[in-house]
Amino acid sequence: MHLGLLESGTLVRMSTPASSGPTDPATTTPAHGSSAASVPGADVVRAVVKEVPDKVSADGLEAKFDERWTAEKTFAFDRTKARGEVYSIDTPPPTASGSLHVGHVFSYTHTDIVARFKRMRGLEVFYPMGWDDNGLPTERRVQNYYGVRVDLSLRYDPDFTPPFEGTGKSVKAADQVPISRRNFVELCERLTAEDEKQFEELWRRLGISVDWAQTYQTIGDSSRATAQRAFVRNLRRGEAYQAEAPGLWDVTFQTAVAQAELEARDYPGHFHKVAFHQAGGEPVYIETTRPELIPAVVALIAHPDDERYQHLFGTTVTSPLFGVEVPVLAHHLAEPDKGAGIAMCCTFGDLTDVQWWRELQLPTRSIVGRDGRITREVPEWLAAGPGAELFEAEVAGKTTFSARKAIVDALTASGDMPTEPVATQRKANFFEKGDKPLEIVTSRQWYIRNGGRDKDLREELLARGKELDFHPDFMRVRYENWVNGLNGDWLVSRQRFFGVAIPLWYPVDANGEVDYDHPIVPAEESLPIDPTSQAPAGYTEDQRGQAGGFIGDADVMDTWATSSLTPQIVGGWERDQDLFDRVYPMDLRPQGQDIIRTWLFSSVVRSHLENKVLPWKNATISGWILDPDRKKMSKSKGNVVTPMDLLVEHGSDAVRYWAASARLGTDAAFEVGQMKIGRRLAIKVLNASKFALSFGGGAGSEIALDPAAVTVALDRSMLAGLAGVVEQATAALEAYDHTRALELTETFFWAFCDDYLELVKDRAYGAGDDAANLSAGTTSARTTLAIALDTMLRLLAPYVPFATEEVWSWWREGSVHRAEWPVAEPLRTAAGDADPADLAAAGHALAALRKVKSEAKASMRTPIVAASLAVPAGSLTAVETAVEDIKAAGRVTGVLDLVPAADGQGDQAVQGGMVVTSSELGEAPPRNKG
Repeated sequence: MHLGLLESGTLVRMSTPASSGPTDPATTTPAHGSSAASVPGADVVRAVVKEVPDKVSADGLEAKFDERWTAEKTFAFDRTKARGEVYSIDTPPPTASGSLHVGHVFSYTHTDIVARFKRMRGLEVFYPMGWDDNGLPTERRVQNYYGVRVDLSLRYDPDFTPPFEGTGKSVKAADQVPISRRNFVELCERLTAEDEKQFEELWRRLGISVDWAQTYQTIGDSSRATAQRAFVRNLRRGEAYQAEAPGLWDVTFQTAVAQAELEARDYPGHFHKVAFHQAGGEPVYIETTRPELIPAVVALIAHPDDERYQHLFGTTVTSPLFGVEVPVLAHHLAEPDKGAGIAMCCTFGDLTDVQWWRELQLPTRSIVGRDGRITREVPEWLAAGPGAELFEAEVAGKTTFSARKAIVDALTASGDMPTEPVATQRKANFFEKGDKPLEIVTSRQWYIRNGGRDKDLREELLARGKELDFHPDFMRVRYENWVNGLNGDWLVSRQRFFGVAIPLWYPVDANGEVDYDHPIVPAEESLPIDPTSQAPAGYTEDQRGQAGGFIGDADVMDTWATSSLTPQIVGGWERDQDLFDRVYPMDLRPQGQDIIRTWLFSSVVRSHLENKVLPWKNATISGWILDPDRKKMSKSKGNVVTPMDLLVEHGSDAVRYWAASARLGTDAAFEVGQMKIGRRLAIKVLNASKFALSFGGGAGSEIALDPAAVTVALDRSMLAGLAGVVEQATAALEAYDHTRALELTETFFWAFCDDYLELVKDRAYGAGDDAANLSAGTTSARTTLAIALDTMLRLLAPYVPFATEEVWSWWREGSVHRAEWPVAEPLRTAAGDADPADLAAAGHALAALRKVKSEAKASMRTPIVAASLAVPAGSLTAVETAVEDIKAAGRVTGVLDLVPAADGQGDQAVQGGMVVTSSELGEAPPRNKG
């Protein structure tokens, strides 16, 4: 490392240290910054103190430096750098529906530490920010905020005014004003724009060092074009397909739900013992929690090894009430120890029914519609049976709850349910954002192949997972378990309104029938498109819905179908090839553990299918934030903490410190106490730095950072210890272990303040020295303080960016966050062969002297006229070498005898095995009230 010096005192780096990042260490050069120390033969670096405030404060630093960083474009991405010089981050786009919570602060701080570290390591960091603003969370918020709902039959009203804005209460669907889809989408765009402004304000306050010129919305034009282009290409390659098939359906949101969005919850129900009848034989009893689906039964199924039912396999039984003949079949998924051991298969009660239906090639007899109600017409398989009248009068058009009651009453009356229902808790599938159990209905939907039904593709995606570096590595198993557990392809169509449209139309034949098998696909250069308001090439709008014309696909894509493409969206895929070549595949995907199955996996799928590579090299997985009851914090649980209040009360550096104290992949408790510790650290950085810069005359004074001037053994010992911290902290950060790096740095910093500063302050003041002709000891102390301060500021900068930037501005040009990350070599050069333990030994000696005063309840300013200090043999030389600094710091005015510690003295010794065996205190000087 070579340092040059401008006349103004600005430090300029001429070459850089070794870097373990993805660049050539010999050529890595950050855009800004300065360095701290030099090697023998280099020009001596001299910095000029600009101004150190009389009173330091951590308050107000966030606004001060956000304004400066914005004006100076401190974190702007330099796109002239080659790919090998770039570190690119696929930043999670937070859902723009309401407010951020403290969990966001937690995980985004982890990412920002990486970004700041890599930037200081000489890499050009591509660090964008996006907003995930389409999907159900936004729709639900808009419905409640404005009191509206979509009615597809209504036309657009350009003068529409919502009934109210933001009452803070949920509005019942019956009380919501119906509006057109276009009016609804406009309200979604209006509200998300306001939410995103608040999100950006919070991120800036927290000090997230993104490039605010690199932002996107998942509903923006470029995102829509990217998602639609990827879908069109999936379709052309046969990776996207449509199918009329049973699927999970949320009756509240009126949309299909994918496997990745499921949440199993306990749901109260009852077991009903019900008789099916065999000709000339005893009834066959099943136990079911869903008797309302008896009209949809297609088979009874038992395990092939269950001896109770083997004689029935290949025979038929008839259903109670309705008299429908169904086969008795064997399948390995039947559970002999559950209920009666034989189950009715209905189309469809649960996902097992779907599997039985598919594998045993059973007929389809669906009776539950998209609205969650039983079909209003008597199904043809019941029409001629004994239960047709019952179905029409008591079941048709009812909710499943009401239909269940009607069927149970009828079963009781007929004698087909001989016992009372037995209460139970059953597991039911819910949409993760829904309130009612999902139904399984048959509908036409779009899917993308993801290995759920293709063994070869599954193996390819598992291999991709092995290529990816997970941090921590044990999170890899979650990816593998998810891929291995897939039972179907990715359902990507949604029956919603605010989202990226499925970019297709369908021809209408001469008879007015829609031909779904031959979709009309747009040209890529025409994207993005909205098929509900735009006509396809070769057609006119007046042909919409007409014979010989077309219809547009009314569905939108699953929000993950867009979010899975964030690397392509922000990287400029097919839009800005120059940028794409510099940032893709990206270096890092940071995210939460709960969306490995959704965001991480779906991103791997899209990149594998389109680009034949992983979308990034590393994935950092944050843990969850737990409330005082050790429960995960989430908006849905109502136990989240609003972060802005925390940032205002404790300061952003303090909140960042709390977040950084938790390791990746580990759940962490929400602890205000940890934030208070972070606040003390930030203030100590300011105060200790002011003290270290106070020697030499204040503003305008020159500080030389010349390793050759470090001549005192105690100073060299401190730098030797600091060199070790630099090496270990750097290695930890390169391994994405930010917590270990913080522990090492913080521990050294406090020891530096408690021991070294106290030991050398008298020598650094240089009492009696001519300012123009300082003693070697004073020069050594001042130089060492400057080198150490410069190094520790940079080590702490990713964690407490505001306090460190404040100190840097007192005596440095530019930003500490564009300065070069410290390396150990120049520190070791200055330290020579010094032992870091020597400083610790001197610190223990000082602690022993202070203990005498504490036990005597005397002021630390009280002089010690004479003392005898017992020192372990291994520390004696170190203490002898530093004895003058020890005496000055301990206010020893007379003789300090150092004697070898005798056996048994360790019992009364302070840390380090040192004890004052005799002492005489003088009279404390009067306190200077000025």
